[in-house]
Amino acid sequence: MIDILRLIRSRRVGAVTFHRLLAEHGSARAALEALPEAARASGVERYEICPEGVAMAELQRGKAAGARLICWGDAAYPPALAAIADAPPVLWMRGDADLLARPMVAVVGARNASSLGVRMARKLAFALAEAGQVVASGLARGIDTAAHEAALEGGTLAVLAGGVDVPYPPENAALAERIAEQGCLLSEQPPGTQPQARHFPLRNRIVSGLSHAVVVVEAAARSGSLITAREALEQGREVFAVPGHPFDARAAGCNQLIREGAVLLTQAAELLAATGQPAVNFGARVRRAAPPPPPAAAPPRIPAEGLEAAILDRLGPAPLAEDQLIRDLGLSAASLAPALLSLELEGRVERQSGGMLCRAPH
Repeated sequence: MIDILRLIRSRRVGAVTFHRLLAEHGSARAALEALPEAARASGVERYEICPEGVAMAELQRGKAAGARLICWGDAAYPPALAAIADAPPVLWMRGDADLLARPMVAVVGARNASSLGVRMARKLAFALAEAGQVVASGLARGIDTAAHEAALEGGTLAVLAGGVDVPYPPENAALAERIAEQGCLLSEQPPGTQPQARHFPLRNRIVSGLSHAVVVVEAAARSGSLITAREALEQGREVFAVPGHPFDARAAGCNQLIREGAVLLTQAAELLAATGQPAVNFGARVRRAAPPPPPAAAPPRIPAEGLEAAILDRLGPAPLAEDQLIRDLGLSAASLAPALLSLELEGRVERQSGGMLCRAPH
């Protein structure tokens, strides 16, 4: 374990290099001994491998965070993830390790998700968890959050871009703790690592690598969700996409994926049938009713100056019931009315019959 940790934490050693060194030298210890000479042969002078004390300090931080280290080759290492070419040599885990052996489906999508997108993610994730699938995602705002919340009782796994003890975004800290208690948190980064931009694509390949299928609910034409989908295709995973309104930029990525061959998805049963997954109910813990609403915790207070933007974020070209918008924003009808009226007068929101609202076309 300590040799594997020292090898992957040594300078210029990433996952691909790690596996090449292991294949060439047979063990992490032999690879460590050969690494300085290999670096010199590549023109890198005064190369030093990761000191044992640095690796030991990481182990101590992981222990303090209540995390467990799982190395590539361990019995507990997720079998689907082990099969990808750049499988993480080490994983820090908090939560239920048994989830790592169960079949997983990734549900990912837009951070600025619409109300309809959030409801769809919640519906799919709940049904997949009830059917015995672990729902994997990246703990991001929007679609990821909705998927984790809906699947929590049946089984959900969050892959973090930073350390396993550093949830991001910060407002999902409470959700991360609930997942650690009832599901599973994973990260390949050392505990205490603050997430940086370069960590998110690495996180995405783990989300797809853990899963036999990836579902994209909403995604702009250029988004991290499309990176996850392309990683999935390279890893030989099936990609499903929920179609959206052509006028909604958040649907552009999903519609593009469908044009390129992704399977159009409207309900979880279609995915289970297409992938041949048995609908085994792990759901003694899972309610056999409609997908659960968001947690009872009060939504963050929206300042008056940001309310119009919040309304527009939730609405799209497809009509949404005003009552649903009020529930999604966690506001009273009276507090929502002035901002909504202002948007209607500006021509940015249209009111339709039956109490339905939608964003006005540009």
